[in-house]
Amino acid sequence: MLRPLRGEAAVAAVAGHFGARRMWRQRWRQQRADERGAMRCCAPGPWPHGGSALTTLLLTVYTILSKVHSDRNVYPSAGVLFVHVLEREYFKGEFPPYPKPGEISNDPITFNTNLMGYPDRPGWLRYIQRTPYSDGVLYGSPTVENVGKPTIIEITAYNRRTFETARHNLIINIMSAEDFPLPYQAEFFIRNMNVEEMLASEVLGDFLGAVKNVWQPERLNAINITSALDRGGRVPLPINDMKEGVYVMVGADVPFSSCLREVENPQNQLRCSQEMEPVITCDKKFRTQFHIDWCKISLVDNTKQVSTFQEVIRGEGILPDGGEYKPPSDTLKSRDYYSDFLITLAVPSAIALVLFLILAYIMCCRREGVEKRNMQTPDIQLVHHSAIQKSTKELRDMSKNREIAWPLSTLPVFHPVTGEIVPPLHTDSYDNTSMPLMQTQQNLPHQTQIPQQQSAGKWYS
Repeated sequence: MLRPLRGEAAVAAVAGHFGARRMWRQRWRQQRADERGAMRCCAPGPWPHGGSALTTLLLTVYTILSKVHSDRNVYPSAGVLFVHVLEREYFKGEFPPYPKPGEISNDPITFNTNLMGYPDRPGWLRYIQRTPYSDGVLYGSPTVENVGKPTIIEITAYNRRTFETARHNLIINIMSAEDFPLPYQAEFFIRNMNVEEMLASEVLGDFLGAVKNVWQPERLNAINITSALDRGGRVPLPINDMKEGVYVMVGADVPFSSCLREVENPQNQLRCSQEMEPVITCDKKFRTQFHIDWCKISLVDNTKQVSTFQEVIRGEGILPDGGEYKPPSDTLKSRDYYSDFLITLAVPSAIALVLFLILAYIMCCRREGVEKRNMQTPDIQLVHHSAIQKSTKELRDMSKNREIAWPLSTLPVFHPVTGEIVPPLHTDSYDNTSMPLMQTQQNLPHQTQIPQQQSAGKWYS
């Protein structure tokens, strides 16, 4: 298996990696073409004995061999971006029916990747495939802890049309980098890119070339690429070709350039706080292809970071003498919980009983009573309220039966002059159907005639 070349510059490293991958792909296609040519030589023809059976046997053997797990080795470096493309063309020929020469197959293919013996991938390795008609991509930044340990990734391809599967193993041999970690690291946020677009070798090479022109380092490597959705970003609206955005972290061996330091100016910090674009002189070198959000750039200087690691001082491993150990006795004394039970129940019950007695005394023994209330109320007020109660009772009775006698509430109760109580004009047996509601003064007994006012000049007191 070919091993991708690594140069000093990250552009050369990326180009060498993908160039080796394309060379390996051409060799694989040539091998597949030779196998198909051998199969065509064994096609049914004017064979004297069993030509068709021989062809069927060869097809069966080829089908079995094509489904055997094939291993592929890659050699990424720790702390450097690792990208591996799962090409659909690589798996198309392994799904029956096999395409004929000159026939193009475009079946939907999806991939499932996991660490051998585990349901998911390692924490540093991520996978993305936008649609079943696009290639899948494995990418991530290998960690130092896995240096020297082969990481076997099982890749299972699913043909969504024929429901066939093919499995391959990807063996990742992580190697240690001489310049890891790079002391100066910068993280850029590119707004007009998706992660799968940024992982392409040409696009990533162009971005690293632009960063190299601005930074002017001797060694420049892409450390990691992260989608903005993994950082809590929102899914963009499907309008105007909006992108998700991607974070790209690069590392170099020289301090940051003055252009990158312009982001830390107070004027640019103020503009960022007001959601305005900062003024960066080197933005024009990226603007043609990459739209960078300079307010989200992060500059990390590992040379100024103080290590918080404290060396552990190991002792002799002997605990200090704490005296003779005295275990508890086997026979424990019994404890009486009766007094605790009484205190727990009796005290709250006694308090509740006292409060109940006080409340009962206030509610029952301290009442004024109806008689005391009537004694303190004037008689005229009692008569008035009594008349109201009687009138209310009569109206309620009338609503039940309208053939009863004329209600007393419509008759005068007191004499208008003397103030004496006037007896009712009729008894209960008196026919009151033709009696008017209001009586005139002439019909009323004991009516005192009020003298009429005389003409002016003839009336003297």
